[in-house]
Amino acid sequence: MAPGPDPAIPFAFVDDLDAPELDPDEQHHLERVRRLRPGAALTVGDGAGSFRIVTFGPALSASGPVTSTPAPSPTITIGFALTKGDKPELVVQKLTELGVDRIVPFVATRTITRWDDIKAARNVARWRIIARAAAAQAHRPHLPFISEIVPFTEAAVGACLAHLDGADVDLTCTNVLVGPEGGWSDDELAAVPRRVRLGPHVLRAETAALAAGVLAVTARRQV
Repeated sequence: MAPGPDPAIPFAFVDDLDAPELDPDEQHHLERVRRLRPGAALTVGDGAGSFRIVTFGPALSASGPVTSTPAPSPTITIGFALTKGDKPELVVQKLTELGVDRIVPFVATRTITRWDDIKAARNVARWRIIARAAAAQAHRPHLPFISEIVPFTEAAVGACLAHLDGADVDLTCTNVLVGPEGGWSDDELAAVPRRVRLGPHVLRAETAALAAGVLAVTARRQV
């Protein structure tokens, strides 16, 4: 397997590795926040596993070959029931940093937060921006897939539920759903009999999502 991006070199995403151009906000961030100077090395990636080193400046110039890395396998999916406030942003950011491949927000029976289509689309777009920034910070060359908000029945296909009476997380279940603050309904528990536990204690919804990500990604790394 080809090595990943050098963690000592700043990382950013671009649309085209052959003619790399930074988004204006990313250019500003690198100049003003990261204090990157013209002539410094920068790694740019396409989000699909390929990346190269370029020379930073008003225009980027390629200074290294394109390198590609395969996506981690198996794919790790974490689904989380919508929560109030900015907690979904935190969940998306941290699951991206941890290396989760698919992040699926869903609405469960006891979900309190409910959005109309316009607000849902606006939030999903925001989460994708957050995931892109988090992936760059983490130097991960593959961007995660951030799903549209789906109903529980769609998220539950092929999944297991996080529950205190479940088995330990392992690679026999790589799609873990974390329920809302009010817990799973009886119908949801009956619909998905497979369950995994995230530890001995009752966790907040956002903590449970992060614990699921840590345990699943760790299980994959141990193979």
